[in-house]
Amino acid sequence: MKIYRNINSLRKHIHRLKQQNQTIGFVPTMGALHEGHLSLLRKSRRENDVTILSVYVNPTQFGPNEDFTSYPRPEKKDIFLAKKENVDIIFYPSDKTMYSEEHCSFISVAVLSDRLCGRSRPGHFQGVATIVAKLLHLVSPDRLYLGQKDAQQATIVKRMILDLNFDVKIRVCPIIREKDGLALSSRNVYLNEVQRQEAPILYAALKKAKLAVKSGETNATNILEKIREIILTRTSGTVDYVACVDQTTLEPIQKITQSSLIVLAVYFGKTRLIDNIIVHPK
Repeated sequence: MKIYRNINSLRKHIHRLKQQNQTIGFVPTMGALHEGHLSLLRKSRRENDVTILSVYVNPTQFGPNEDFTSYPRPEKKDIFLAKKENVDIIFYPSDKTMYSEEHCSFISVAVLSDRLCGRSRPGHFQGVATIVAKLLHLVSPDRLYLGQKDAQQATIVKRMILDLNFDVKIRVCPIIREKDGLALSSRNVYLNEVQRQEAPILYAALKKAKLAVKSGETNATNILEKIREIILTRTSGTVDYVACVDQTTLEPIQKITQSSLIVLAVYFGKTRLIDNIIVHPK
């Protein structure tokens, strides 16, 4: 396994791979790897000759009062896990490598970035789109692997890839959960004991919503009110949003007549958890 921290070394290696007609799978992460990330790496290993992992806590996707400085950065553990999964290359850039002092170019995916998480995290998705575009430019992968847990992020990256004609296939892979249903996230470590016990209720509420839709309920307002009620009465969490949206446009849906996405974001103290589920009408 090769570890690169500068762009030129990475590019030289990728150039050699391209000359050998090797297919490249790419998994971009912020590190603090968990089973969700590892599932993406395994899928990439199955589908490509070479798997590249990037580990970079991107400052431009964090707001001024968010957890950039405290975000977990267990480098040794991440390298150990990557090695165990037979990753071929890790790209471990610094802020200086990714953003020069003069850097002033950003990518904004209009409308999609302003909805849902974008409302409470202004500028977040501009940071995400910019860093993903930069990494795609550097890695030139055949396939990009993202998790369904960050559904809005995946939708925005899909749109950017389409609009800017990136030559890469995108694979959005299923959410990996703890046994009690909590979606795996690097931020779960912030939860205290009580919050950790309550957090799986988010997925329990989403599953009830899915069952209601399957049983014939099509009124999105009724379903969302029920989810909100479950969260507010059974947890100490504060709801940021609960929404039912179109999977491609992220536009709110009033009546569920086709497969749709129910998404939510809830604060447990300062820790913000997101989750989602795809629902199919009867």
